[in-house]
Amino acid sequence: MPNILKEKITFFLFFYKICLCAFSFIPLMRKYWCGNMVEILAGIVLRTVKYKDTQMLVDCYTRERGRISCAVAISQSRKSLSRKVMFQPLSVLEMTVDVRPNASIYRMREARLRHPYSTLPFDPIKNALALFLAEFLSYAVREETENEALYAFLEQSLNWLDKSGQPVANFHIAFLLRLSRFVGVYPYLEGYEPGFCFDLLSASYCKHPPLLHSYYIDKEEAAHVNALMRMRYETMRFYPMSRVQRQRCLELINLFYSLHLPDFPVRLQSLDILKELFD
Repeated sequence: MPNILKEKITFFLFFYKICLCAFSFIPLMRKYWCGNMVEILAGIVLRTVKYKDTQMLVDCYTRERGRISCAVAISQSRKSLSRKVMFQPLSVLEMTVDVRPNASIYRMREARLRHPYSTLPFDPIKNALALFLAEFLSYAVREETENEALYAFLEQSLNWLDKSGQPVANFHIAFLLRLSRFVGVYPYLEGYEPGFCFDLLSASYCKHPPLLHSYYIDKEEAAHVNALMRMRYETMRFYPMSRVQRQRCLELINLFYSLHLPDFPVRLQSLDILKELFD
């Protein structure tokens, strides 16, 4: 066989091997460049808005990725309408999601209820509390990174509310006070003495009302702060409050969060709805 033919065959075999290696790397290169990965996430629905004619946008707080936004396909079919029920505020879901690096909106392929509620959607008081807390959380929980402790607190609290057979009129207050630990705004409660005020801006007690601002709780109301911060779901029924006192407490909590979290509203819309319902 002539040397030239041998060289051509050798070159062809060498080129063929290179092509095989290159083709074997294509899936990895596509994954690296496109970054499209399918992940199964546990998440809590915060809110839904219409995104396009055939899609809605679902904001969730997830155990694995923090807060994310997902596009969900919708239609007028019976199956799609029943699917919308899953995305009620504070539903706990297991979601199959296409995750792309640097994307602001992910595509949700599938979803199912992780913990189907038995009372929360049907009990008018519990449902009203859920709608209020969903709006509150949509502003308070903004981090887009994993925080398993915060997610566990949210999921466990919602399951407790759903299963509870005791009065829950103080649940949202206990929930929001405990939430402050997880979002980094827990107040400094040391140093209290009778007659002290509570400075909402510095989140601490003070002997006299602050001179530079009016965001404080007077000495009569400040005397109850420590006791309220110790309130737990199991013991909240032992904290009797009138409707006026409960509403005042919620307004102060709302104000406190608005002073310490960026873009948190001074007054949530659902706070007025909650007041009308309980009045």
